[in-house]
Amino acid sequence: MAIQQERGEKGEQLAATYLKENRFEIVHRNYRAGKSEIDLICKEGKTLVFVEVKTRTSTKYGHPEDFVNSAKATKVIEGAEAYMVEHKWEGAVRFDIVSVLLDNNQVEIRHFKDAFY
Repeated sequence: MAIQQERGEKGEQLAATYLKENRFEIVHRNYRAGKSEIDLICKEGKTLVFVEVKTRTSTKYGHPEDFVNSAKATKVIEGAEAYMVEHKWEGAVRFDIVSVLLDNNQVEIRHFKDAFY
């Protein structure tokens, strides 16, 4: 497995643990629809939350959340629309980013609610 893929999976696991500890219910991981992938789909109360997880090992070129550009947000939104149709979801939705920084065996997690749409 490639180092980047391993880092990404570790970041997603840390993000999922963080969200569970903060009363989120993990509904789905790595949901795919066409060319879209959503890292985590959760529920917070009655709101369905689509979460993009970004993991980096340094901030040399910016924080992990800085790498969620408009093209990536569009892909997440497209995937979310497919998920909502597939599961007949008609309730509230939100798009969050969980930023995971793995720097010298230190872990920093930052959660940005309602990050885009």
